[in-house]
Amino acid sequence: MVAISLDNPAVQSYIVYTAILAVKLLLMSPLTGFSRVKRGVFANEEDAKKGGGKVKFDDPVVERIRRAHLNDLENIPAFWVLGLLYLTTGPATAWATLLFRVFTISRIIHTIVYAIVPLPQPARGLAFMGAAFVNLYMGAQVIMYYITAI
Repeated sequence: MVAISLDNPAVQSYIVYTAILAVKLLLMSPLTGFSRVKRGVFANEEDAKKGGGKVKFDDPVVERIRRAHLNDLENIPAFWVLGLLYLTTGPATAWATLLFRVFTISRIIHTIVYAIVPLPQPARGLAFMGAAFVNLYMGAQVIMYYITAI
């Protein structure tokens, strides 16, 4: 196992892309809220009364944003765990940085083509698969590294 040091450029890269993803994830809630206010559809009666709208759970625009947010919640935490474990295998800095960058860009593109400017498939699928490939690759590398160490 390779020690994780803050002086390691791969670790620094992981920190930067992890922070970008955390901010992206945090921005999804206000995006949903803004969309609800703009469209006058709310999930709670008290919000609808205050906002002058109605309770509605099936607004297509709001639901697309919510599904994009849920998809982030299913994929980004796995990246955080797998990326950190991957760093313990001592990957080359350039390769690790490329993986972190591809994952981050893929997740941003996924949100854009799913929730902000809906594009037809395969745009969303390709963005999803780019990030999924990175997670699967890092997970496989961690498993192979530590199986051979046993």
